[in-house]
Amino acid sequence: MPRFVDIQTNFSTGELDPLLRARIDLAQYNNALAKATNVVVQPQGGIRRRPGLKHIIELPNTSTESASNGVRLVPFEFSVDDSYMLCFTHNRMYVIKDGVQITAINAGANAYLTTTITSAMLSQLNWTQSADTMFIVHPDLAPVKLVRGGTDATWTISTVTFSNIPKYAFTLVTTVPTAGTLTPSAVAGNITLTSGSAAFSAGSVGQYVNASPQGRARVIQYISTTVVKVVTEYPFFDTSAIAQGSWEIESGYEDVWSSGKGWPRTVTFHEGRLYFGGSKSRPSTIWGSKIGIFDEFMPTEAFDDDAVEATLDTSSLNVIVDMISGRDLQVFTTGAEFYVPQSGTDPITPLTLTFKGVSRNGIKPGTRVQSLESGTVYIQRQGKSINEFLFSDTQLTYVTQRISLLSGHLLKAPTRMALRRANSTDEGDLLLMVNDTDGTMAAFSIMRSQQITAPSEFITDGLFKDVSVDVTDIYAVIKRTFNSVDRYFIELFSFDRFTDCAFVGGAAATATSLPHVAKALNVICDGVPQGNETVSGGGSVTFDRASTTSYEVGLPFTVYAKTMPSEIKLQTGSRIGFKRRIVEINALVDNTQHLALNQNPVPFRTFDNLLLDLPEPTFTGSKRINGVLGYSREASIEISQSLPLKMTLLGLEYKIAVSGGT
Repeated sequence: MPRFVDIQTNFSTGELDPLLRARIDLAQYNNALAKATNVVVQPQGGIRRRPGLKHIIELPNTSTESASNGVRLVPFEFSVDDSYMLCFTHNRMYVIKDGVQITAINAGANAYLTTTITSAMLSQLNWTQSADTMFIVHPDLAPVKLVRGGTDATWTISTVTFSNIPKYAFTLVTTVPTAGTLTPSAVAGNITLTSGSAAFSAGSVGQYVNASPQGRARVIQYISTTVVKVVTEYPFFDTSAIAQGSWEIESGYEDVWSSGKGWPRTVTFHEGRLYFGGSKSRPSTIWGSKIGIFDEFMPTEAFDDDAVEATLDTSSLNVIVDMISGRDLQVFTTGAEFYVPQSGTDPITPLTLTFKGVSRNGIKPGTRVQSLESGTVYIQRQGKSINEFLFSDTQLTYVTQRISLLSGHLLKAPTRMALRRANSTDEGDLLLMVNDTDGTMAAFSIMRSQQITAPSEFITDGLFKDVSVDVTDIYAVIKRTFNSVDRYFIELFSFDRFTDCAFVGGAAATATSLPHVAKALNVICDGVPQGNETVSGGGSVTFDRASTTSYEVGLPFTVYAKTMPSEIKLQTGSRIGFKRRIVEINALVDNTQHLALNQNPVPFRTFDNLLLDLPEPTFTGSKRINGVLGYSREASIEISQSLPLKMTLLGLEYKIAVSGGT
């Protein structure tokens, strides 16, 4: 029986879709994993144990304020030194800074800020921020602004007061005055119109005057029944009196945003303007404020710094659900993706605001788009793929490409998405998506400059409900069931933790006030794993040995990865279907304390130190496993870890025996 030596130098493809099992011709196949659970793929190609989850706070689970009715995490970056994770539930907002909850909000008795944001709004909430002010919108909510005051605990939230709201003729009425001429004081600009009869009233403000052969103006000030001030949108032919019957008044214009007509559903800042988009009554329109005046949206003189407005007039319904300021203003709708073209460094003006369509994928409402180093990523409307929206220098336009093509099976009705940008050379950008179907989390490690997109899956004892990133800190809301009671927690991913819903402390023999009633927890004292302990009805566990400096107790999670079936290619053809056995495995590891290969524990502890209760030493180098038993038609290597210890696997070299070879 011939033996062959093979090596998997990296795992940079991540978990591969089972539908690609036969594609041994793909270059990515040799770097892929059949399963990658609770691991993170590093840009250098290795896999690392995912970070544990540190317990931060428990959210209420009673009455309408219950997190079961809805929850939303929103990052708020006040300055370089001060950033926060905000958690919204029904009419409440909690504040977390550096993994610690801020209490006594506004010097009161509550650990939360009271808001008008209901639980029904949270799934479609949209926001943008500038300095200390965040604008929050929803189609059923008058836009509000959230402001951080002088301290971490000082917050105010209030309804935005607009100086002028754009108008729209929801029911257009055209009236031709029965008598009187119309005389413009000038042909264009801010001018005065004088009527030969009582044609105007105080309600004429916001109405339009049209003239023949040419001329259109919007009334901005009522002077008298015969005189109004207007701003021209199309110049008059001359200043001669326009005969009766050759001019008319358009009325029926209303505020485009109101309780009856709905409010904007998305918001962003771009080049000095505040943009709103996609109200209930005008779902395909965006409005931009005047430059630097974020409460003024009524166009006046059409100067370059004036307010802007444009509508996506296409053959299909495109409800604007998100916008982002990137190289250009990018607009994402339920049916397609658009951007506002800008020539060079020229800004957007009332005369240049137009839309250019790119693709017709559509975005899933409620999943905020995220900006990568090279483009923008979004979840497709049906939640079946992750697409990247990026500018092509060769085509001089934006293009869309599917980055989840090799791993679409990990997307199971995703509802939330967040991006943690890399801040060191041993990590890539980490794109996280919460799956509504089974409460798992898809984690894509991305380094676009190296064409690396490596997915894995995070699983915990519970259901992930939301995820968000505060600069570099990843927070998650998780629904857990303890002693048949559903409970909701905010937890923080941390490589310093090796368990989930982890509680930590110093020197102690017990841990108390634990929520994990009736659950068996991992116990780590002074860096050494102890025997698992079950939490009593009173919420406590007793350690096998008291800690002298530190302890960690939390829910265990299993690290598991499985290589793709080894496919030896010979001159006589492939060996798919032939029985084979992996004889020997050499694992290249870095800073690792525990690992098992094909259920065979890899030895790490040596007996050169007689104090066996010291922490497991870390090891970097190659570890060998011999005598691996078992023949199969799909010889794979299973990597697992059951103890809460460090693990980084860089690559695998293995010897394989194949029956029927030549």
